[in-house]
Amino acid sequence: MTSPLNTPAPEGRWTPRLWGTLLVLCAAMFLDALDVSMVGVALPSIATDLGLSTSTLQWIVSGYILGYGGLLLLGGRAADLLGRRRVFLIALAVFALASLLGGLVDSGPLLIASRFIKGLSAAFTAPAGLSIITTTFAEGPVRNRALSIYTTCAATGFSMGLVLSGLLTEASWRWTMLLPAPIALIALAFGLKLIPHSAREKNNGGYDIPGAVTGTASMLLLVFTVVQAPEVGWTSARTLLSFLAVAALLTAFVAIERRSASPLIRLGVLRSGSQIRANLGAMTFFGSYVSFQFMVTLYFQSLLGWSALQTALAFLPAGALVALSSTKIGPLVDRFGTPRVIAVGFALLVVAYALFLRVSLDPQYTTVILPSMILIGAACALVFPSLNIQATNGVDDDEQGMVSGLLNTSVQVGGAIFLAVITAVVTASDTAHASPQQVLDSFRPGLVVVAAIAFAGFLITLPGLRRGASRTGSAGSAGSTGRTGKSLVVAKSAPGEADDVSEAAAPEPVGARD
Repeated sequence: MTSPLNTPAPEGRWTPRLWGTLLVLCAAMFLDALDVSMVGVALPSIATDLGLSTSTLQWIVSGYILGYGGLLLLGGRAADLLGRRRVFLIALAVFALASLLGGLVDSGPLLIASRFIKGLSAAFTAPAGLSIITTTFAEGPVRNRALSIYTTCAATGFSMGLVLSGLLTEASWRWTMLLPAPIALIALAFGLKLIPHSAREKNNGGYDIPGAVTGTASMLLLVFTVVQAPEVGWTSARTLLSFLAVAALLTAFVAIERRSASPLIRLGVLRSGSQIRANLGAMTFFGSYVSFQFMVTLYFQSLLGWSALQTALAFLPAGALVALSSTKIGPLVDRFGTPRVIAVGFALLVVAYALFLRVSLDPQYTTVILPSMILIGAACALVFPSLNIQATNGVDDDEQGMVSGLLNTSVQVGGAIFLAVITAVVTASDTAHASPQQVLDSFRPGLVVVAAIAFAGFLITLPGLRRGASRTGSAGSAGSTGRTGKSLVVAKSAPGEADDVSEAAAPEPVGARD
């Protein structure tokens, strides 16, 4: 439901308030991505200063992932039911306070706790921010433009975090923790004035407490199990029992959602082929890139002997390309549709990863490293905004938070799962006393798996291309009837997606009750 104070943005020129609202939301997403990437370079300094073991140190990263990935589903639905503006601003304030705490603590457990709280708050700001955009900017070219700028800020933040961490760590690792705090507070101050009010969505069925408990518990346990598996063993009793518990919780969650009058996730949404492809695409896209960055960072620093700043600068071309292309992706989606844009992006990603297989112990910057980074930047610019557009098109306003939380959950879970898999592949051979060439050779199977993950993402997109080829025939129908009983014109802004949703609506419309 859209409130009178939250009327969708018109096709014409945006007002200063609309720009201000978008910039506040972009700042929050920029901080989320910045925080994920910035802490990595600072870990050695943190270990030395606080006297942390390797096993404790990894939880500085894993604690954030656990809070973020585990609570996204709950955060998305909370935005729909409690008010998007309210949830976004409260979570942003918590993020700022947790940033201050993380920069001032003097113990490992307190630092890990602050990281978990930051991840938890990001789990609420990310879906709330995305759903504010999708309910403020009308579906079509206007929303596509806003989403391309928004998601570009996320990719830019992730890339800039590497550069900033290299610079800040030279002074003190604490600055990497403190930097997000003033930015978050400034965004909060502007958000209080600029973000439009929205009424709480009607919720006659009450709150899905059992679904929230089982859904959140299953995501928390899944992320925890995957993060710990490389250390304790994938076939250990602990890991297998944890996966069994995750399966039991997910089974209970699905059963609860099918019977709930106001479910945390309405399962009928997943009847849409475009929704399924968007979420699977998000998993493979982010999972492959995070895994690639993990291996390449080790390659640059451990084998080539580059400093943290040199490593960050090597990734800079990809981030710069993403930032410069922010206003170009929306028109591309308007013209060609999300499936074609996503397919081209994944194809570039596969080529980039395959090209990087040529690396050696001698830096081949101009022939291998730079071309790979440029291709990755182009792929990120094409894929990430398009996935967000595809996931949110044709969805009722009162469920935008839900699908936003689902998409962000796919991103985080994909990153955790595939990074754990790649870590297991790379560490399969004992490299404790290996030569540099043997260490490099141990990376190559991981690069092959990363390229295979990206290729799987490309294959996932192909059915959407076939639907797009026949959209003219299916678009001739009057439209599918949504959950509210109103006639829906599905995916108006995304050529190639229209009859994809119609295909999902054949047994039951996208918005139909499961």
